[in-house]
Amino acid sequence: MTTTSWWTRRDFYAMDCYRLLGEDRFAENLAHEVIRAGTDFDGSERSPMRMAEARITLGVVAARQGDLDQAVNYGEWALKGDRQSLPSLLMVSRELAAIINQDYATETAGREYLDHLTALTRTS
Repeated sequence: MTTTSWWTRRDFYAMDCYRLLGEDRFAENLAHEVIRAGTDFDGSERSPMRMAEARITLGVVAARQGDLDQAVNYGEWALKGDRQSLPSLLMVSRELAAIINQDYATETAGREYLDHLTALTRTS
């Protein structure tokens, strides 16, 4: 195992922990690092699932900061990835969905995102 891959995994798992603990600044910084490390020089994604989860983290942070549009943009971007383990991604998306449901369920963008997740859950 190379040092780079170890650090990338460490950042990824730490990002999840900080997000779950509500330490948004740390989670956001690590999410950006996961995306940076997972993007190849030509812009292609080397780790699409990790990057999708990093985008969900950025969505959670945005939702907690009151930015529904940014939260939904990150959430939808995460769901549009080419290669994804949909059950795993839906599990991680529940945290963003819970915040949107609690704080933004009456907003059109929030309702549309929740409806999209519901439709994906039915097809998985």
